[in-house]
Amino acid sequence: QVRVVESGGGLVQSGGSLRLSCEASGNIGRINFAGWYRQAPGKERESVVEIISDGSRNYADSVKGRFTISRDNAKNTVFLQMNSLKPEDTAVYYCKWVVRIPALAVYWGQGTQVTVSS
Repeated sequence: QVRVVESGGGLVQSGGSLRLSCEASGNIGRINFAGWYRQAPGKERESVVEIISDGSRNYADSVKGRFTISRDNAKNTVFLQMNSLKPEDTAVYYCKWVVRIPALAVYWGQGTQVTVSS
């Protein structure tokens, strides 16, 4: 079993910063981080940053230059540094890990709420 836990969300004023964390634990021998996503009320889940098969990072246009992903491999933890936050960044943020061998399996956390006040 794989457990994914996001943390670090909260309430912040417009222009502020937050750093989200996403930790995978359990049977993670072949697991790979796939990206950060978010879902605002009444909207579909959207990609914030996706990790492409070649390892490159594809940031959504709406967050380019403001959000940065990093990781601590020793702790199987990935971070999302969010700067210059805007009210439209308000959403529940999720991270996704995948296992591709021997079969595809996708693991999501429970999400962490980010609220940006104007």
